[in-house]
Amino acid sequence: MFYLCHSIFIPKTLENETIYILSIESSCDDTSAAVLQNNIVLSNVVASQKIHEEYGGVVPELASRAHQQNIVPVVNQALAKANIDKKQLSAIAFTRGPGLMGSLLVGTSFAKSLALGLGIPLIEVNHMQAHILAHFIKEEKMKPPRFPFLALTISGGHTQIIKVSDYFEMQVLGQTLDDAVGEAFDKSAKILGLPYPGGPLIDTHAQNGNPFAFDFPIPNVKELNFSFSGLKTNILYFIQRNVKDNPNFIHENLADICASIQYTIVTILMKKLQKAVNQTGIKTIAIGGGVSANSGIRKAVLQAKEKHAWKVHIPPFDYCTDNAAMIGIVGYLKYKKGLFAQQNITAKARYTF
Repeated sequence: MFYLCHSIFIPKTLENETIYILSIESSCDDTSAAVLQNNIVLSNVVASQKIHEEYGGVVPELASRAHQQNIVPVVNQALAKANIDKKQLSAIAFTRGPGLMGSLLVGTSFAKSLALGLGIPLIEVNHMQAHILAHFIKEEKMKPPRFPFLALTISGGHTQIIKVSDYFEMQVLGQTLDDAVGEAFDKSAKILGLPYPGGPLIDTHAQNGNPFAFDFPIPNVKELNFSFSGLKTNILYFIQRNVKDNPNFIHENLADICASIQYTIVTILMKKLQKAVNQTGIKTIAIGGGVSANSGIRKAVLQAKEKHAWKVHIPPFDYCTDNAAMIGIVGYLKYKKGLFAQQNITAKARYTF
């Protein structure tokens, strides 16, 4: 049962109450909807936008238009797969930010309208916080980390080391000062002539290459912060020099180039993560974000687990890239605390913890 007061729903929670959360994610170029029963995912539907491939990157205007086309069928499919009627829903959770403003507006507007129409609470979610809390989805193959832990969030727009003391008590210890790690992968792939999205392709080619074939510099950045802009420039100049001498250089050395780039990026991440462990004394590590699907990063974290006795938590691939299930778990956790949003809430392209 709920009571409405100035557009905020206050729940009368029951100990064994079954909570159904419909969640919506639309921060970039994937439209996603999920239904959770408490902390269990009943459905998690993602509609990707292929149109951006011909442009070599996400075009914001095209992304927002595609979200408008996809959001109704994706939500309907999520409800159908979960075998849940919308009248059974307890609340609507949505990504408020960070992300592309046009994309966020589609999800925010839809969530607000649906919650208002159904007369149920609205829950706003920080996209990057959701990448971290995705580890608390209940699945056989997932064991949630114990507080406190360090989260390495790595995506196309973010690179952060975060101290997580509780579900909603998080402190950014370090972050990128310029480009994100996902952008470094994608831009490097573009330099090599690989199609968008290029990050996964670098990972694929790297499997067959020598990571020590070519030496790229490790940037000297203070404290726990990151910088990838200099590395991208170095890679560009390296390729230009060698292609000038040998037009077939990329084709003849693609696997070794990719392996060397990936090794350098993974080394940058792991050096900072090790430094964070040394400074905080926290040896429980959780990774999240789209780049956490990278095989080199996963391998490095698992090697550190064996070498340094870390407790490591790596999400399944379904919860690495942008998806609504991670939004739903935050919605469930906020629901239990009565952390609901008002109807006048707006999207935020830049949204910090």
